[in-house]
Amino acid sequence: MKIAVIGQSLFGQEVYRCLREEGHEVVGVFTIPDKNGKVDPLGLEAEKDGVPVFKFPRWRVKGQALPDVVAKYQALGAELNVLPFCSQFIPMEVINAPCHGSIIYHPSLLPRHRGASAINWTLIHGDKKGGFTIFWADDGLDTGDLLLQKECEILPDDTVNTLYNRFLFPEGIKGMVQAVRLIAEGKAPRLPQPEEGATYEGIQKKETAKINWDQPAEVIHNWIRGNDKMPGAWTEACGQKLTFFNSTLNTAGLVPEGEALPIPGAHRPGVVTERGLVLFGNDDRMLLVKSIQLEDGKMIPASHFFRGEDNCALDLTEAELDIMEAVRSAWKRILPSIPEVEDSTDFFKSGAASVDIVRLVEEVKELCDGLELENEDVYMATTFKDFIQLLVRKLRGNNKESECIIDYVEKAVNKLTLQMPHQLFIGGTFVDAEGTKTYETINPTDGSVICQVSLAQVSDVDKAVAAAKDAFETGLWGKISARDRGRLLYRLADLMEQHQEELATIEALDAGAVYTLALKTHVGMSIQTFRYFAGWCDKIQGSTIPINQARPNRNLTLTRKEPIGVCGIVIPWNYPLMMLSWKTAACLAAGNTVVIKPAQVTPLTALKFAELTLKAGIPKGVINVLPGSGSLVGQRLSDHPDVRKIGFTGSTEVGKHIMKSCALSNVKKVSLELGGKSPLIIFADCDLSKAVQMGMSSVFFNKGENCIAAGRVFVEDSIHDLFVQKVVEEVTKMKIGNPLDRDTNHGPQNHQAHLQKLIEYCQRGVKEGATLVCGGNQVPRSGFFFQPTVFTDVEDHMFIAKEESFGPIMIISRFANGDVDTVLSRANATEFGLASGVFTRDISKALYVSDKLEAGTVFINTYNKTDVAAPFGGFKQSGFGKDLGEAALNEYLRVKTITAEY
Repeated sequence: MKIAVIGQSLFGQEVYRCLREEGHEVVGVFTIPDKNGKVDPLGLEAEKDGVPVFKFPRWRVKGQALPDVVAKYQALGAELNVLPFCSQFIPMEVINAPCHGSIIYHPSLLPRHRGASAINWTLIHGDKKGGFTIFWADDGLDTGDLLLQKECEILPDDTVNTLYNRFLFPEGIKGMVQAVRLIAEGKAPRLPQPEEGATYEGIQKKETAKINWDQPAEVIHNWIRGNDKMPGAWTEACGQKLTFFNSTLNTAGLVPEGEALPIPGAHRPGVVTERGLVLFGNDDRMLLVKSIQLEDGKMIPASHFFRGEDNCALDLTEAELDIMEAVRSAWKRILPSIPEVEDSTDFFKSGAASVDIVRLVEEVKELCDGLELENEDVYMATTFKDFIQLLVRKLRGNNKESECIIDYVEKAVNKLTLQMPHQLFIGGTFVDAEGTKTYETINPTDGSVICQVSLAQVSDVDKAVAAAKDAFETGLWGKISARDRGRLLYRLADLMEQHQEELATIEALDAGAVYTLALKTHVGMSIQTFRYFAGWCDKIQGSTIPINQARPNRNLTLTRKEPIGVCGIVIPWNYPLMMLSWKTAACLAAGNTVVIKPAQVTPLTALKFAELTLKAGIPKGVINVLPGSGSLVGQRLSDHPDVRKIGFTGSTEVGKHIMKSCALSNVKKVSLELGGKSPLIIFADCDLSKAVQMGMSSVFFNKGENCIAAGRVFVEDSIHDLFVQKVVEEVTKMKIGNPLDRDTNHGPQNHQAHLQKLIEYCQRGVKEGATLVCGGNQVPRSGFFFQPTVFTDVEDHMFIAKEESFGPIMIISRFANGDVDTVLSRANATEFGLASGVFTRDISKALYVSDKLEAGTVFINTYNKTDVAAPFGGFKQSGFGKDLGEAALNEYLRVKTITAEY
């Protein structure tokens, strides 16, 4: 169809793009005139494509269409008008001109909330459902026939921004395209719009947004969030106009203790607390406001309202005034195009580049005797006035932000006093879950409850994704250089090292990991991983590509590797911190932001990690951690339209479900590290002592809770009996006990359900005819301990030969002397392909076997030897994509090709 697009903004731009991608011919674009020399995105996009663009300041005067405007429109011969985000009054001569008429987008479920502030009023009225309507334009006030409607749930703390960004924008674009498709197919309905339920509220303006305090708390909350971010709900207090933002009714556990803020007309004075400003409705219920805009336009955390240094300018001493003038001179030298540096002069808007940041920082350090100043400080205080205030506070030593309030669970364990966060971590703050829902995390050593952990709900996922999206799109993370990003990751690795004993102890407490192993592997490799990927941050490079030249013109084609956006990472319970690090480090190095879902049974090291990211200076919102169930949190991350990548380690069954959800939601990128049944082939010509030692490690390492554990050991017939004998001898030497004891080899299984699964697994092996040589039972003591177990005479058809135990169970099968190809066939006769191993002194045989094994990793005369620089990932139903090494970066990057003609 020939389409005229009449509208504006990014919404209009995206609708325009999608219509062209659908194959429609956009014959003209009508948008608003440029503002301050800035072209509207819709017009800019159309101009790039050579589509005629018209910028009429008005279409009609005193209700009458302007003839020259109508004539220019009619000359295009449009068959349909599409009006996405149209703010102008379009005359009926234009609306009715095309053969298919005109359709327009409206951000409400018409007939409810007719008018220009529909999103605001949806929230102000406390509607539980919202959505949008595509309707046939008419000359009334949003009264035309309905074509298409889509609805969504309104979350308790939704604002105009969150509702628009989460649903109205992405789904609205799809809805406009779907409506055009229905029209093209002759299937578009025209449903008369009912009058019943129609509302006609006015446009929300600052003067009409004053808060009426004689209402219940929920109504006040709805008024505040309905005016957030524009125009802002306000009240008069302390002799000035205060505007409130970021309101919530989630005040569970909040004690209204702090300094009183008298508010004229309010039922009770507000209270400034560490969590924000507590307000009261006439029903005595509380609501919490987290941000306040002062009358001078400055935005502050509500918790800082009575802190003089935060809500008023510092009075400078004579010496500080001298420093201010010296810094002003530095700004003048760096910004030569600015005639005078005023208080309001903005460093970046005045033309400063990244090199100028370094120059400013270094000049200030010299002026101020080596004062510690960082690049991020310039980003956070971009005007001269704010920069001087920040500088003086640093000089006075009172610039530190208030520390994040963390409700620790404290335990004296392993000669340490552990301080463990137990709440959700969203937007740089530890918070309770929606409805203050919690669950118990259990110590597998004795079955005792460690603490109550916040249990994330769907609404919490949406908040975390919104925080990550905001941090990615508008926050500091995307503004700092790649090298500065690497510096922050190095700092995080250093902090993890400083806290390694604490992290390893928490890992032992919460996951049952043997402390010495946790110190070396769980935590040690996590630190190595962050250091490795920190080094990659400024080495992520594209390339230039020679393409066919269309003479006499020339072309330059290049590629850019860009971050994807918000990534969801779902990690398992066997290596809680290490699996988090493998994925998160690569994700952050690539420049993304992340929402992490730790395993429900092992959340505590992930939450301690979150605390360390604050200390490292990782900007708020970049990292979010949500303990909770996979069926709720993991599912919502997979379904969420703003999540662009899922990295998952876990079972094949769940991996398949995640992959399906990611495809159906928004075709998000996926990497999966799934189940394994890794074969280990031991030939008679091996170093038997080493084969026994490494064979034991291949199965019993981390009490068998190891994704690459050798799920089936094939031993050549001539050494089979001796190998089994030596393995059993070594098993009897293993010390089973408290994972915090330094001489313990074998700790408890991770949780009760897994222990029960291992018992049933062994019972089935015995029932099918395998020989239980040793173990096979729970250890008779408190906790979830399982005996190291060895099965022999295992045949290929048996359940234990095919299915993963994920526990300390060695499955041994014989193979005939010299029959290499047969044992390879048996080893590959599985849908898993994560890892494998071979022991032989014959290098030709070793390389032949490694070529033939169908697995992502092959170990020769060793096992479990992973390294942060070596890619790790499986084949077949063990998944796809890589952790670790340079290859892991590609999982969190997208490649853009750019071609220029000259």
